[in-house]
Amino acid sequence: MALQSVSPIPHLLHSSSPKPSILASSNNGRYFIDFVGLHCKSKRSRRKFSATSRTFSHFVSSSKVKAVLDLARNNSALEESDSRSDLRPKVASLDDILSERGACGVGFIANLENKESHGIIKDALTALGCMEHRGGCGADNDSGDGSGVMTSIPWDLFNSWANKQGIAPFDKLHTAVGMIFLPKDDDLLKEAKRVIVNTFRQEGLEVLGWRPVPVNASIVGYYARETMPNIQQVFVKAVKEETVEDIERELYICRKLIERAASSETWGSELYFCSLSNQTIVYKGMLRSEALGLFYSDLKSDLYKSPFAIYHRRYSTNTSPRWPLAQPMRFLGHNGEINTIQGNLNWMQSRESSLKSSVWRGRENEIRPFGNPKASDSANLDSAAELLIRSGRTAEEALMILVPEAYKNHPTLMIKYPEVADFYDYYKGQMEAWDGPALLLFSDGKTVGACLDRNGLRPARYWRTSDNVVYVASEVGVLPMDESKVTMKGRLGPGMMIAVDLTSGQVYENTEVKKRVALSNPFGKWIKENLRSLKPVNFLSGTVMDNDAILRHQQAFGYSSEDVQLVIETMASQGKEPTFCMGDDIPLAILSQKPHMLYDYFKQRFAQVTNPAIDPLREGLVMSLEINIGKRRNILEVGPENASQVILSSPVLNEGELESLLNDPSLKPQVLPTFFDIRKGVDGSLEKTLNKLCEAADEAVRNGSQLLVLSDRSDVLNGLRMSASIVADTAQCFSTHQFACLVGFGASAICPYLALETCRQWRLSNKTVNLMRNGKMPTVTIEQAQKNFCKAVKSGLLKILSKMGISLLSSYCGAQIFEIYGLGKEIVDLSFCGSVSKIGGLTFDELARETLSFWVKAFSEDTAKRLENFGFIQFRPGGEYHGNNPEMSKLLHKAVRQKSESAFSVYQQHLANRPVNVLRDLLEFKSDRTPIPVGKVEPAVSIVLRFCTGGMSLGAISRETHEAIAIAMNRLGGKSNSGEGGEDPIRWRPLTDVVDGYSPTLPHLKGLQNGDTATSAIKQVASGRFGVTPMFLANADQLEIKIAQGAKPGEGGQLPGKKVSAYIARLRNSKPGVPLISPPPHHDIYSIEDLAQLIFDLHQVNPKAKVSVKLVAEAGIGTVASGVAKGNADVIQISGHDGGTGASPISSIKHAGGPWELGLTETHHPLKRVHQKRKKKKKRKTPDTDALAFSSGSKQSHNISGHDGGTGASPISSIKHAGGPWELGLTETHQTLIENGLRERVILRVDGGFKSGVDVLTAAAMGADEYGFGSVAMIATGCVMARICHTNNCPVGVASQREELRARFPGVPGDLVNFFLYVAEEVRGMLAQLGYEKLDDIIGRTDLLRPRDISLMKTQHLDLSYILSNVGLPKWSSTEIRNQDVHTNGPVLDDILLADPEISDAIDNEKVIHKNVKIYNVDRAACGRIAGVIAKKYGDTGFAGQLNITFVGSAGQSFACFLTPGMNIRLIGESNDYVGKGIAGGELIVVPVDNTGFCPEDATIVGNTCLYGATGGQVFVRGKAGERFAVRNSLAEAVVEGTGDHCCEYMTGGCVVVLGKVGRNVAAGMTGGLAYILDEDNTLLPKVNKEIVKIQRVTATVGQMQLKNLIEAHVEKTGSSKGSAILKEWDTYLPLFWQLVPPSEEDTPEACADYEKTGAGQVTLQSA
Repeated sequence: MALQSVSPIPHLLHSSSPKPSILASSNNGRYFIDFVGLHCKSKRSRRKFSATSRTFSHFVSSSKVKAVLDLARNNSALEESDSRSDLRPKVASLDDILSERGACGVGFIANLENKESHGIIKDALTALGCMEHRGGCGADNDSGDGSGVMTSIPWDLFNSWANKQGIAPFDKLHTAVGMIFLPKDDDLLKEAKRVIVNTFRQEGLEVLGWRPVPVNASIVGYYARETMPNIQQVFVKAVKEETVEDIERELYICRKLIERAASSETWGSELYFCSLSNQTIVYKGMLRSEALGLFYSDLKSDLYKSPFAIYHRRYSTNTSPRWPLAQPMRFLGHNGEINTIQGNLNWMQSRESSLKSSVWRGRENEIRPFGNPKASDSANLDSAAELLIRSGRTAEEALMILVPEAYKNHPTLMIKYPEVADFYDYYKGQMEAWDGPALLLFSDGKTVGACLDRNGLRPARYWRTSDNVVYVASEVGVLPMDESKVTMKGRLGPGMMIAVDLTSGQVYENTEVKKRVALSNPFGKWIKENLRSLKPVNFLSGTVMDNDAILRHQQAFGYSSEDVQLVIETMASQGKEPTFCMGDDIPLAILSQKPHMLYDYFKQRFAQVTNPAIDPLREGLVMSLEINIGKRRNILEVGPENASQVILSSPVLNEGELESLLNDPSLKPQVLPTFFDIRKGVDGSLEKTLNKLCEAADEAVRNGSQLLVLSDRSDVLNGLRMSASIVADTAQCFSTHQFACLVGFGASAICPYLALETCRQWRLSNKTVNLMRNGKMPTVTIEQAQKNFCKAVKSGLLKILSKMGISLLSSYCGAQIFEIYGLGKEIVDLSFCGSVSKIGGLTFDELARETLSFWVKAFSEDTAKRLENFGFIQFRPGGEYHGNNPEMSKLLHKAVRQKSESAFSVYQQHLANRPVNVLRDLLEFKSDRTPIPVGKVEPAVSIVLRFCTGGMSLGAISRETHEAIAIAMNRLGGKSNSGEGGEDPIRWRPLTDVVDGYSPTLPHLKGLQNGDTATSAIKQVASGRFGVTPMFLANADQLEIKIAQGAKPGEGGQLPGKKVSAYIARLRNSKPGVPLISPPPHHDIYSIEDLAQLIFDLHQVNPKAKVSVKLVAEAGIGTVASGVAKGNADVIQISGHDGGTGASPISSIKHAGGPWELGLTETHHPLKRVHQKRKKKKKRKTPDTDALAFSSGSKQSHNISGHDGGTGASPISSIKHAGGPWELGLTETHQTLIENGLRERVILRVDGGFKSGVDVLTAAAMGADEYGFGSVAMIATGCVMARICHTNNCPVGVASQREELRARFPGVPGDLVNFFLYVAEEVRGMLAQLGYEKLDDIIGRTDLLRPRDISLMKTQHLDLSYILSNVGLPKWSSTEIRNQDVHTNGPVLDDILLADPEISDAIDNEKVIHKNVKIYNVDRAACGRIAGVIAKKYGDTGFAGQLNITFVGSAGQSFACFLTPGMNIRLIGESNDYVGKGIAGGELIVVPVDNTGFCPEDATIVGNTCLYGATGGQVFVRGKAGERFAVRNSLAEAVVEGTGDHCCEYMTGGCVVVLGKVGRNVAAGMTGGLAYILDEDNTLLPKVNKEIVKIQRVTATVGQMQLKNLIEAHVEKTGSSKGSAILKEWDTYLPLFWQLVPPSEEDTPEACADYEKTGAGQVTLQSA
């Protein structure tokens, strides 16, 4: 992809042609566009999406292009070879990377006898057509996001053409074909051809001819045609080279030279080689899958024959149409997302000067560069693989180096194949893994293969037939298949690979492939001789400095008393991060009047929709903090010296370990001090010192140093990478966020000497000694305290990596996964090159002054005797300003309780006079009209319809609060949100029994009226699926999918056991007193197509409910939101980082998420090397870490949450350092959707720190249609901001489940009604001032905003232009957008079934019927709509009829989702992912067809994540299941004959029987239910996650009966031969079963052998 390396993107867009919507204008002025973006990844998508017309003009802002061009930094090695600036290395800019994301469907077909046939091409095109729902389609309905095939070269076809042209037949051995996209303009075309021909000639290749590729342009969509290239093939003959390898290498050099020559031409970006090879050819384009064969008539020709084909269908979230980014690439078809792409690109670029190989004969300079930030991650991975393969590696080896499996803690690998582990160990320190969910298909013409990422986050199924053809695909059922011919069926598990050697006809499964590669060199011997591990050194046993010196150091480095007491001491005493709640309501560091550390200007990025977060708690086995230190040598050559490095088990060093690194002679360590001298004045001193530091580092490395230690003992990072590692020896690092920043910007390890000294000082202090002596605190030794601190840092680091979906610290190192809020361009460009900083900010001198302010405190005459408390975490008088403060809540309570307008205006005045707290405080309104009387403005009752409350879960807050808020919103016609955890059906009926404000139905509430309902209009579907049943879904007005929450994006909710009362447990189908934790990812959303599938499922079960998707503001959210809009969501909600009531780590709350103001718009600036000191926020200690959870959200709209929301408890680091302001998130989302013609399809909702009408109007001007209020709604109903939600001790009963506290609840629904009416009146007043009659008129009108004339303490350099930019208005008014119909799934199989008079009669009159139906893989979520109809009419359990439906064929995803009792579904065939999702009852049987060619119990017959969130029913599967079987199962019973990894994860009830092999990590997080697993070869024990469950033989007679009854039912219903064999030999098999028992089940009769003896009365079997 190098050809786009320099030229900016805009010329690829038709910026100059605003052709109006005459094109495909259908009804009501909409037409269909296709968005083709970059990056194909993932799996599913929708069929066709309409959007209203808008051509997108200039998509890429010039500033972005300029930023990229300005980044050229000196790299002398490259300049010598080529002085043209456009080839100098550029740091990868996050901006370019963010705008390209995607997802897809892929597969290959290969004939093992290497027989060419046209049938394989036909099959590939058919399979592509059946994947259409996995790709994206745009607004013109014809352009696809891209599809393509790679095959061997069809010589018959080309010879027949040559014959007609009078060209001699081609010599297959020496001829190559190039498939080229060329400029459309005739003159430019000639020019381009001339450059190509000249290059070939200079290289000694003969050009035999050009063939224009015959295409049918009429079937291409409008947008795709705008950018359609001229497509031609060139035939060249290699005269000198004999071997295939040499010919391919020569062609590679030619292509690189042509790309380089083209890069300086105006047409350079219009030239692209799809392929240039003697072996393979790629036909691809911006086409829908079924259009590919129609567009390229070659593919329809009988002469087009190949022994294999790789096919690919793309779903890209972004939409700038680019033909070259369709796939397959030159080697790979990639379905996934590389999360570490920015780091991978930076490291590849650093590597360029050291890459040498004899095969290139000294021509390495001519084939650079190897990466291109402008291309997609798939294209970059492809070029890295291509480089390795052309340098002599096999394709399989290249992928094992780039995408290694999780080989540590792998029971089978370590024992049976140690050489494979040695291979991975050898390469670990040389190539950082390209990490992220991915299914990769590859071919070099001789081998075809597929491999899966280390987490197995993409589906991959394969099968082989008796006529020797092997198939691999994202889904089964993509080709009609005679099942009797299938001899093998399987799936790729995490990290697995399958390869087909076309020349020998062998199929190599996983271990055979890897063993062959690993034995090619003596890796084990090399590692033993050269790789050293750093030996652990004991912690110091006493303090090094006296208390005064420690205090002075702490002050100089910016510590506050909160940092020491709440953060460091908590970590030292408990070994975990401190928890807090109620979100982050202090100003961004740049707006604050208090000095902050540099780290506080950084927010962690997190995974959202395009790729999943990882679960560090339950799936930590794929993660590792190991990192290698020392020189990274030339990766193209293999040899023992490459292994000469030092392994650290984690990046946290103590003083002794640093000392031993400094004494390692082979590393030649060099210590560089990081202080700057201010004797000559502050101005310029910092920048000068940084430059000097870089020079010193440079020199040290050139002199052979492999380890630079940047030390601030008695202070900033840098380096000539690859040759040396950087270690920070610093006082200014104590929280997990700070460690993450240092590692993310390139430090390999950190020695936090002052934090360790603080731990020792704390342990030795009299106060601590006394507390431990009196038993008030667990006793820890001084060494243990330091060990605890390091342990807390390590688990916090894992959490931060996992939020972004990154598994390995080595991939996170240098990957810059941060955004910057408040640093100016000069700092970013020098120190943090490539990072995004949208709002500008501090200069170097301003930064130096802020740093200096700490030193002044420490070393001036009147040094304080104790650390200052800045009040960053807990509110305190004189400390930092908090948005939710006691004064504010008092004023608000007074206004709403007395219903006093004057009191409300005092509240407004208080808000107006507050210090600058959020980005929107820097803006004010201006108007182009004269004011009008308020009477002319739309009434308050219509404004309040746009208001929603946050998704606070019942459980996190009390019943009283939850119901009072719901009743108030229903009175107003706004929307309340159920939060996670279900809803009591008693709340769904209007009250008719109210007397004097009290109702016997809801006796705990006061202030009620007849006609009130306590139902939540928005019902939330979160990752734990608690309380999500068919009845809950069928009764919603809106369904919200909570992807992330403002206070802690990238983490799951948690509800501590003491808040799980009997009532809560009943609603959530769980056990009282057992803590509930939600997984960080939704296990059915690993990608954008998965999200599209879940939206499809929800529309299926309740076609009347709008579906909303809740996102958190961060850079790149616009791209994510356009993918969500194409996924058919009705609403998008953007949350700011300041939202959230949930409990979470302080680091998440403070350092993740962006302000929503930014989320609404989208730009990006870069950030790299320098890591400069700055103060950090203080943290606070919280009484109880496993606090409240599950907060915020709302549905069938996109909700944009700012980082300032959240009621639940979370770690301080999560609260403070993740997420961004909603102002940015909202702007970016609104504008990206408009540019992509998608804005009319979705309602935009925003929340995060809303408190008044000003906030509402500001959000409206930035583009939001609806407005969410979280914390303030709780305050209006009585919350006093005690900030102890996570302890269950709320003094006013708002956030407690304790009866005696709930009795104190002061609120009535009328208070909240009053508040919202006041806010609406404030909005009316402002509209009247501005001269507008209704909100519709100002939505999206950023031109009504201007910067306030206000002077900030820290800088005058903030740039708000991003928020104020405007790309135009939607075609429809906000009211039209809000009132449009619910988006539909189009025609579905269920509608046909429901139209069947017998079925509708059986449902209406509860009869019994039998039906047989054919099903195909495009029939998704079958039975879901029928279940919704039954649940709406009869509830979850009331249906007494029976629908016995038998399906035959390959079912699509989510087959039999949300079944209810009375639905007995049988599938004869096979199915894809999510079978039985959320079933509540009934029976589901899956069996293969009769007389198969394979053994049923060895074949995979259902996909991944089956029974997710099931709450009842029975499932019998004759065959194996994929990964994560029965995840979060609450009550279903299931029998299956084998599963993949993570079986029974997060299970809270029910029973699972596995009659075969399972993968690893069984029963992680399983807190309820039982599992019985057959272990015939005694390999189960190492695969079980023993954290919670206990493993025992089945000794209790009740348990034996339960097991036997389920197996008997399984045999009866499926005819399982495995089951009947077990029953025949029952006494032999019973002792081979293990029973997995969580603590909550230990005393049940099934698990406890002596239960009967304890006289527990009669024993009953548990059944569904």
